Amino acid sequence: MNIDFLPDNAFIDPSGQNINEVASLIKKFIDLAVENSASADQRSPLSRMKKYTFGEFSVQGMSSEGIFLQLHEILKNSLNPLTPNYIGHMDSIPTLISCLGEFITTTLNNNMLSLEMSPLFSQMEVQVLRNIARMFGYDEKSGGVMVSGGSLANLQALAVARNHYFSVKEEGLIGLKEQPVILASEASHTSLHKAAMLLGLGTSSVIAVKTNQNSQMDTLDLEKKIHKMREKGKKPFAVVATAGTTVTGNIDPILSIAEITKKYGLWLHVDAAYGGALVFSDKHRKRLSGIEKADSITFNPQKWMYVAKTCAMVLFKNRDLLETDFRISAPYMNHTDFTNLGEICVQGTRHADILKLYLSLQHIGLKGYDQLINEGYLRVDEFVKQVKKRPYLELASEPDTNICCFRWRPKNLDAKQCDQWNLELQQCLLQKEGVFFSLPTYKGKRWLRAVLLNPFTPISTIRKIFKTIDDFFIHYQSYKS
Repeated sequence: MNIDFLPDNAFIDPSGQNINEVASLIKKFIDLAVENSASADQRSPLSRMKKYTFGEFSVQGMSSEGIFLQLHEILKNSLNPLTPNYIGHMDSIPTLISCLGEFITTTLNNNMLSLEMSPLFSQMEVQVLRNIARMFGYDEKSGGVMVSGGSLANLQALAVARNHYFSVKEEGLIGLKEQPVILASEASHTSLHKAAMLLGLGTSSVIAVKTNQNSQMDTLDLEKKIHKMREKGKKPFAVVATAGTTVTGNIDPILSIAEITKKYGLWLHVDAAYGGALVFSDKHRKRLSGIEKADSITFNPQKWMYVAKTCAMVLFKNRDLLETDFRISAPYMNHTDFTNLGEICVQGTRHADILKLYLSLQHIGLKGYDQLINEGYLRVDEFVKQVKKRPYLELASEPDTNICCFRWRPKNLDAKQCDQWNLELQQCLLQKEGVFFSLPTYKGKRWLRAVLLNPFTPISTIRKIFKTIDDFFIHYQSYKS
């Protein structure tokens, strides 16, 4: 085979003939990545939005120098979630070991489709997820699979629940006389509606349950909705509790919800994409009380466990349900006593995300993760204290996690004007302090959301933020007078 027309470092030659050229290119990439990450606090969290053009491809191939010129522009114009001033979304600074682990898995390029195609990583995934499942309170019958994000985890959990409850794995939904419905709080993630759409249930099958003043599911309304759906001739089959809502980070009363699902014979799924990390905290795991009673759990270590994206999983109390109610055997794969993960996962061909999770757990350790979670609570406690000291600010809810949602509430302004002032406050904080807050809409109002994930965000930054908010308020008062 003639490959003389290729760059001398297009591949890593299996015989090592181009090892010097390869090592040189890798070093340049690593140096660039380290330089970018190590100077993150010197750049704004947000890049300047503009239109980019990537539609033209090189005919002869671009030189390494040309590639690096493009990379410099890409790094300069990308979102910068690594800075301690980025507190707007659930995007964490990644553990270094997870980034390096990602490089290892991409060079190996194994396929999680089957044991034959990924012999070590397949076994690693089964064992690591079994151990994590036990941390959630499951027994030896439990287990799960990794997927590319929480949306797919929720999709797979509800697919198994639907198939198990209605026995529709083979025949589908056509013969059902009653519409299957899912109950979830009004603060639940939109991925549940996508799942319902893809499962043939329709987005209207996700029934919203009211929340209390702390954005937690109202269990009285849950029971009312179950009865109401049955009276309407619909068939409730699953309830989704949320452990870490997207906007406010609150946790539903899982134990009380579990008692209701048991009473009515419903599947309980807990979307703990964010809050699931609390099982690694000795002090705060009690916030997930009752999660061990769930039939399935979504958990994303790519969030509060700082593992590079993507890293997510769906766990089942009874892993055998993946075999009976989801598995599609593939005749082109060798069959052994070990179930090929591609047969029981919503994805077939899949990247080996398990290594970066395993390496992060080994490198940081259980005590290290416990401390990281505690640090998040120290920051959110300070943040909440600062909000409560100011009568012109209000909280969306009392935080359950390291997320604080608040807003400025000027008197004598209508709702639209008030939202505008909060937008201006967000921009003021970005321009004067270089700190980015997201600005979600919640209960019909605009709120500033702080996700206090970055362990390098000092308490002093939080205090500076509120000094700027005070100045903003004083400016408003003088403007008003």
